[in-house]
Amino acid sequence: MAEENKNQEVQGSENAEIQPVAGMETKSQPDAEVQQQDPEQFLKEFNWHNYEEGIDPIDDQKLEEFEKLVAENFVDTLNDEVVTGTVINLTDRDAIIDINAKSEGVISLNEFRYNPDLKVGDEVEVLIDVREDATGQLILSHRKARVIMAWDRVNKAHDESLIVNGYVKCRTKGGMIVDVFGIEAFLPGSQIDVKPIRDYDAYVGKTMEFKVVKINHEFKNVVVSHKALIEADIEEQKKEIIGQLEKGQVLEGTVKNITSYGVFVDLGGVDGLVHITDLSWSRINHPNEIVELDQKLNVVILDFDEAKTRIQLGLKQLSKHPWEALDENLKIGDKVKGKVVVIADYGAFIEVAEGVEGLIHVSEMSWSTHLRSAQDFVNVGDEVEAQILTLDREDRKMSLGIKQLTPDPWTDITSKYPVGSRHTGIVRNFTNFGVFVELEEGIDGLIYISDLSWTKKIKHPSEFTNVGDKLEVVVLELDVEGRKLSLGHKQTESNPWDKYETEFAVGTTHTAAISEIVDKGATIDFNEDITAFVPQRHLEKEDGSKLKQGETAEFQIIEFNKEFKRVVASHTAIHREEEQQIVKQAQKKAAAQQSQGNTTMGDVNSELQALKDKMEGKK
Repeated sequence: MAEENKNQEVQGSENAEIQPVAGMETKSQPDAEVQQQDPEQFLKEFNWHNYEEGIDPIDDQKLEEFEKLVAENFVDTLNDEVVTGTVINLTDRDAIIDINAKSEGVISLNEFRYNPDLKVGDEVEVLIDVREDATGQLILSHRKARVIMAWDRVNKAHDESLIVNGYVKCRTKGGMIVDVFGIEAFLPGSQIDVKPIRDYDAYVGKTMEFKVVKINHEFKNVVVSHKALIEADIEEQKKEIIGQLEKGQVLEGTVKNITSYGVFVDLGGVDGLVHITDLSWSRINHPNEIVELDQKLNVVILDFDEAKTRIQLGLKQLSKHPWEALDENLKIGDKVKGKVVVIADYGAFIEVAEGVEGLIHVSEMSWSTHLRSAQDFVNVGDEVEAQILTLDREDRKMSLGIKQLTPDPWTDITSKYPVGSRHTGIVRNFTNFGVFVELEEGIDGLIYISDLSWTKKIKHPSEFTNVGDKLEVVVLELDVEGRKLSLGHKQTESNPWDKYETEFAVGTTHTAAISEIVDKGATIDFNEDITAFVPQRHLEKEDGSKLKQGETAEFQIIEFNKEFKRVVASHTAIHREEEQQIVKQAQKKAAAQQSQGNTTMGDVNSELQALKDKMEGKK
């Protein structure tokens, strides 16, 4: 409404002279051109807001100068942008910070707890937290600014391999927690130092230099290393030290680490390895038998590799080789005492002096020709006495023997074990063809499988006896030069087939049951030793039927061969006169020939075979 009235008032006096308006700057009398200005254009350009607010008109040029001055002297406070401010005042609770904005900002002193020496004039990094609070105050954050700047610095340190300072806050699983630029970083235990760390707590509370080795942006994880900083220097030191080394040079070092294969010695900036075999002339099981951690000792340089910075050291080389100190009067045939240090299947090594070993081969442990394991005779740690068999000082080798300390049992073998004598031995071993029996230490004999039993058919000796069993034996043969004994076990008893030859002579009759039906006949067991064969034709009974398994009947012997332990019987011959006559004729003929002495066992067997063929219907 007020605006419409004003317009009407102006329109009503279009031709009237324009009077100055209150609040507007009164200029000197305008020239004729200004006085004649178009009223519509004037109303269009007139600033009614300034007129209502009572603001005096400002010259455009001055306004531009003011805006330029503001742009040059006040910062543009954008979100997430870190700026540097100056502390201009400190209260009990807050710090007033000038960031060159239109007003000062406020930060709680809690954010400066890490810096108790904060004072007026210090420059700090801040971030706009709240542009205007309820009272119109600009609120800043130093903590947020530190976090943003910290990640920028950490990323830069990682990308450019810069060295950063960090404060070791505490221990954690596997390492330490380090404060770097306000960020908690992880320091693995393996990255604290180049040497193993035994006391992690000694580093807590220390400020150290680190290198950022890994950043995980997704999980906001930072890994730092102190070891990486000194490794480069150490490598240079190693090259410099190695460049001054010479083979055979003796240096003092400190035992840094002990492993199962050797000892690492710190030579003053570079490590060398003393292999377990170079620690002592004697055999050792572990290096800690010779040295201990932090022990100072002298070592000799055996070899080194400048390219790989590897140094091979020796400790035993600083003392005279034991073989050089060995008694010059020691000779072959002398007796020596020593301790068993190593046992192998083929023998045992005996340390007769520190660093001097001799081998007792298993064949020199016993006079027995049947070889056994060395563990059957000695154990590691045993003190033994032996005789020197060979001695080579140049090649540093010695062979020993134990059996030489006792008489050779074969010297009087003929009187102790004559052929035909009976003895008791212990089963020591099997072969496919027989059993080795030990009569005494050093005296072994062989029982062939055929000499184990008169009656049993044995495929392998283990079917008859066991290792460790005692067996009665008879000496069958003796070879003194070849040191061989042939023994027999069955010879300790009379041959039952001598008795069976009469008891089961051809023509004798016996009662037995059919044990088993086979392809060409059946078998019957007369006793535990004699199993007879009954051909198919001789199973026929008097009524024409045939005997079945398990059926008991009378049988007549039609063949008996003691040499091959073969017996053939017939049931049919019991009730058929023809077969009976044939058997009787064969008996008479065999008896007559034997009484005249002009026949042999082969002749008798031939006659019996002919009889058998005839009875079976063969031509």
